[in-house]
Amino acid sequence: MNDVEQAVKVLNGGGIIIFPTDTAFGIGCRIDRENAVRRLFNIRKRPQTQAVPVLFDSLDMIRKYVIDFPIEVEDKLTDKYWPGALTIILPAFLDMVPKLVRGNGKNLGVRIPDNNTILSIIKKIGVGVLGPSANFHGKETPYNFEDLDPELVSLADFVVKGECKLKQPSTVIDVSVKPWQIIREGAVKISL
Repeated sequence: MNDVEQAVKVLNGGGIIIFPTDTAFGIGCRIDRENAVRRLFNIRKRPQTQAVPVLFDSLDMIRKYVIDFPIEVEDKLTDKYWPGALTIILPAFLDMVPKLVRGNGKNLGVRIPDNNTILSIIKKIGVGVLGPSANFHGKETPYNFEDLDPELVSLADFVVKGECKLKQPSTVIDVSVKPWQIIREGAVKISL
């Protein structure tokens, strides 16, 4: 069984995996497994009021989780920067996105990463995968496999090996507000 097949098996069983993306190593679970979501927050010691980004493989998949995906967002952002290092915050369907994932808010940060390994894992499971960086809350973001904290690795169920080509965090833009707001400057440079 290769890494992708093993990761799919673990995720479908309600487990947690560590995986490479284009930006950094992420740690995640299926968005639709509330127990796994809770466990992920506990493992990372992340405050429950802090939302986590979710990774998807297509706009079609994202549309199942967000109320509206404006054409303006496609024209100005996704057509240019996806797949890639841009996280876009949109209003979520509250019944589709667990409260913890939203940080108790009403929005969801979504991204299609430019990494074939995680994209094929997401495609095979058919739902979004939580994608916060694979570190304990407040600790260094791991951009290389060697940077992963052995303690965190021991708490996950499987680690997918690989490379992160950008080695920078994603840029985060909130399009649920007017005018749009850049929340974090990262690998993608956007001028609004």
